[in-house]
This record gives sequence, structure tokens and C-alpha cells, in this order.
Amino acid sequence: MLAVAVSLTLTACFGSKSMSSSGRGGEVIGVGGGKAFSEPTPYGMTKIDRGYLRMGLLKEDSLWGKATPVKDISVDGFWMDETEVTNSKYKQFVKWVTDSILRTRLADPAYAGDETYMITEDKYGDPVTPHLNWKKPLPRKPNEDEQRAYESLYVTNPVTGEKLIDYRQLNYRYEIYDYTAAALRRNRMNPQERSFNTDVTVNPDETVMISKDTAYVDDSGNIVRETINRERTGPWDFLNTYIVNVYPDTTCWVNDFKNSDNETYLRNYFSNPAYNDYPVVGVTWEQANAFCAWRTEYLLKGLGSEARYVQRYRLPTEAEWEYAARGKDGTEFPWENKDVKNGDGCFYANFKPDRGNYTKDGNLITSKAGIYASNSNGLYDMAGNVAEWTSTIYTESGVDAMNDLNPELTYNAAKEDPYRLKKKSVRGGSWKDPESYIRSAWRTWEYQNQPRSYIGFRCVRSLANTTSGKQKKSKR
Repeated sequence: MLAVAVSLTLTACFGSKSMSSSGRGGEVIGVGGGKAFSEPTPYGMTKIDRGYLRMGLLKEDSLWGKATPVKDISVDGFWMDETEVTNSKYKQFVKWVTDSILRTRLADPAYAGDETYMITEDKYGDPVTPHLNWKKPLPRKPNEDEQRAYESLYVTNPVTGEKLIDYRQLNYRYEIYDYTAAALRRNRMNPQERSFNTDVTVNPDETVMISKDTAYVDDSGNIVRETINRERTGPWDFLNTYIVNVYPDTTCWVNDFKNSDNETYLRNYFSNPAYNDYPVVGVTWEQANAFCAWRTEYLLKGLGSEARYVQRYRLPTEAEWEYAARGKDGTEFPWENKDVKNGDGCFYANFKPDRGNYTKDGNLITSKAGIYASNSNGLYDMAGNVAEWTSTIYTESGVDAMNDLNPELTYNAAKEDPYRLKKKSVRGGSWKDPESYIRSAWRTWEYQNQPRSYIGFRCVRSLANTTSGKQKKSKR
């Protein structure tokens, strides 16, 4: 059981000592690092203080009749989205990608050739890495060349004649530096640094092999992803490149349910503004990671010098997700009791309360994000509505294979890897799942490249100052 509850300040347990900034000559008194960075609350997020969790199902799972691993772990504090990422927020990502492609083509001599849409030098006239000029507005009345750039992004519906965005072109390229791999001793350039055991003979001619992800778009417009295994040459070997098509799979509504008429959702769920505040679905684990990378890029462009202190957006680890879902009292569900509805007969979440009766809780499919009450951490829909991607790979051993400090199991599956290595943990249950599946500790999985009409996601961000926050005292 999650043991938290009583919030105490650090000084209550450990006391505090005022550090003087003055001292006698020759004394070491420490130096200041400038003004401490006070991280503002990110928009739409809530702070989850560090604490302790007994992770997993404490009782034998009656559904499958087998025991599941349980482990005591501790997690650091983090920010977490109050609700799942909605269609509206994901549309902003899609629009940004669309506009970035359009600006690139407006600057291309093959189209408009307007170089002012691309920045190639700084204010002093020195050359810089070419990047888009987002301050220059798109043309309101495109000329003939500009119109060709616009039309290159659209296709014509052969039935209705309507011009539609060609979602196949909406690719987002991003780079992630693997700081963990770069810090491992086995990857050091200096052979003497690979072992601190003086009794171990280090071969100075030993070849250090590294693995990195890269991607490119071929002449046919297809994304080609490759995992390169090669000899280490320098620090840039740990920079991974990804290209992801960002448009959600709207066909998941008909592909997930055979012999079912869900064409209405296929045509409307993502495109119709009526669903703007509903959680986005049909998004793969890879697309969710791309959204996190874009959201980080979008944030950093809006910050000044303090940007270096801000942590990137990412998917929550499986441990973070369960810790946040259980709330401050470590409950089985994200609410206080073991029932799924209150005394007035109102359900606490959007799930499948009865066999075939999806509407018993007032909904048929998904519901608007955040219409049910939040848990004690201020998080909405941590049970039901849509299940949610985590960053953690799925293994049967679960927490048994994890560390007890900020546990995480990661593996970036290569394209040629068997599918069993592409399983990612999914948490929370969804609008189509029964009561057993919406418990905070329930684990399931999906392949990282498989979109579903019942899986969405939310983002987290590590705290810039992890020493701040409240201490949570264990309650056994």
C-alpha cells in the first residue's frame, strides 16, 4: 500500500542551520551560484511531491488467478498533467508541424523562394544553423508561387472533391541526447576510466561499441528508421534522431472493433471541434514521445536564460504513474473507498460498469477530460476514460526487475527487433474496460507502434529543484 499521508517540512525532522555568508580570512565558506531558480507551476500541471510506494497488487489477482510482484520503492517529485492530453492540445502539435513544413517550402527556391522564412545568420551577420523564422507571418493572400507551396500539402478527396491535408507528409524530426548512456563507465573514451579496480587489466586497444537511433525520409517519402551499431568516436555518438508522422490514426475506431459501426467516430472524433476537450486517442507510444519532445522545444523557445534549468517533458515511468494515481493515501483506486460509485449512485470514473452496458456510467465512449472529481493529488481521469502510455517497457517480472529508487526499465527497440521487445506498459484502464482494469496497480501493455481508440497519454516533467517539496512520512 502506498504509504504517504502526513506532510512534514524537512526542518521538522532534521532541523536547520543558517549558513552565514561571512567568515574569517582564510576560511572556506562556500560560494553562491547566483539567484536560485524558482520553478513556476507549468500550465495545466500539478506537483507530485516525492514519496514512497508499495508498488503492485497486494492481493492475488482474482481475474487471472496469479500473484503479481510487489515492491517497496521511492520516487522523486515531478509535475504531471492534470488531465490526459486532449484533441485540442494535440491539434496544436499537428498545426505546428503543418506550419513548419509550409514555411520550409515557402523558403525553398522550388516553390516561393522567400528566404525571409528561414534564419541563416544572427543579428551580427554571423552564420548560424538554418532554422525557421516564426516571427514572419504566413501570407494572407498567397501569390502564385506561394499558392503552390500551400497546395503541395493537400490532396483532393476523389468522392467529394474536398481538399484535405495530406497527413502522410506531417513528419516531425527531433533529437534526444542519451545522457545516461554517455555517462556509463563502459562507454568512456579513456580506457583507464572504464574501471576503478586497479587489479583489472584494461586493454587500451579495446573497441567500445555504441548503439544509436537515426532516421531519414527516402525518395518515396517513407520514414526509414535505423539503429546503428558502431565504434564510439566522440560525445555526439549519443545523439539519437527520430522522425515520426504525427497525425493520429483515426481509423482505429473501426479497426479496434470488428462487426461494429463506428464510422461516426472515424470521421468526427479528432476533426470535429465538438470533441476538442476529449482525450486524444489513436496515438502510438512513438507519437506520444514526439509530442513530449515538441512540447519541450515549444517551451524552451519561450524562456530566456532560465531555460537551462527546466527539465524536458516526457512520459511518466510506470512507478510514477501508479504513485500519482493512488493519491496521498495510497488507495486501490484514485478515490478514497473501494466502491466505484458514491452514495448517490454516481460513478467515480468513465469505464464499462456492466456487460455490454457502456452507458451505465453516463458515457458511451470517452468523456470530456476532467469531468469526474480529481484524486487527492489533483489529477483527473487516472482511472478509466482512456488508458495511458508510460515510458516503461513491459515485462512479466514487473517491479522485480526494477530498482527501488526512481525505478525505470527502458529499451529503445530497433525496427528489426522482435515484437516482444516493443511492448510498453499501459496504465489506468479505459472507457471500454471493467472495474478490475481501472485499479491503480493494474498492469497491461501494447506495442509501441500500435494506435488504439482507448489509449491516450499525459506528460510529466521532473522538478528542476528536486530537494524542494514536502517529505511524506510512511504509514504502514
